[in-house]
Amino acid sequence: MNIQSSINKEVFIPRDERMLVAVEVKRRQRKRMSFLPTGAKGNYTTFICVSVTNTRPHQLLITKVKQFAGSSTFTRRSQWRVEQLRQVNGINPNKDSPEFDLVFDSTVDQWVASSSAEKCIFVQILYHACQTYWEGKAGTLGKPGKLGKAGSQGKVSQGAHHEVRAGPSGSSPTSASKTLQARRKSYVPPKQTEFINCQSKLTGDACTMNLVIYRCKAFLNRMKNMVIANQTHSHGHGKATLPNSGQRVKGSMGNVVHRVNVALGERGDRLTRAEDKTVELMHKAQQFADTAHKLALKYSK
Repeated sequence: MNIQSSINKEVFIPRDERMLVAVEVKRRQRKRMSFLPTGAKGNYTTFICVSVTNTRPHQLLITKVKQFAGSSTFTRRSQWRVEQLRQVNGINPNKDSPEFDLVFDSTVDQWVASSSAEKCIFVQILYHACQTYWEGKAGTLGKPGKLGKAGSQGKVSQGAHHEVRAGPSGSSPTSASKTLQARRKSYVPPKQTEFINCQSKLTGDACTMNLVIYRCKAFLNRMKNMVIANQTHSHGHGKATLPNSGQRVKGSMGNVVHRVNVALGERGDRLTRAEDKTVELMHKAQQFADTAHKLALKYSK
């Protein structure tokens, strides 16, 4: 189970919500120290998640989730409704970059994603989720039963009063219709989230193909980081075994050197096989990304 599935299962499903996307982030500018407990040495990983409620009327939510060092569980810290999200700033509209800002009613968060591809996936899904949410909101508020329910009851009583005084006439339905239209015109919808400095391919029509391409790039970046981490760990472990083996073996210096060489040779073989497998996976993923890009160009014409 990957991290996103774990966050969804542990944080959102128990609250009857469904997570759409999550991105691992770090702050670009440090804030003052918080008085909240932060675990050992204050180390933690932060995720910004977008979720939607399963109950109607649906709510689109942005949630900050943290995982503290030494813990396998996830903790929900802050949550905002999309109505409180005033602006999403992509920082650079001309190239992929990991930086982005989220501007809420009461705070501004400046983030750096783990990679530019992860940030692009997050912004793209958030943009289209906002579009779907606001379109649904506008359709619901445009219905007469939702907008003028309280006022229509008063109009019925007023119409009955006019009938008692002046008898039946055709002016009551017209007056009620004009009043309802006036109420609709006077209604001011909430301000929608503004997306600025975001690449047009994140908010364009070819969103599905672009999303596939960014997912491939994110996969390649994760594989690269995994290989680097494994190499660092293996080299460090190999260096540590030299003095330990020298202490354990009480034979001649030749036996010590031989055993160390064998151990290092075995580790080298494992690393070589892992690197070959990684290169093969990266090659296949690159071919898939190229094919998806050609399809995107073909259907965009």
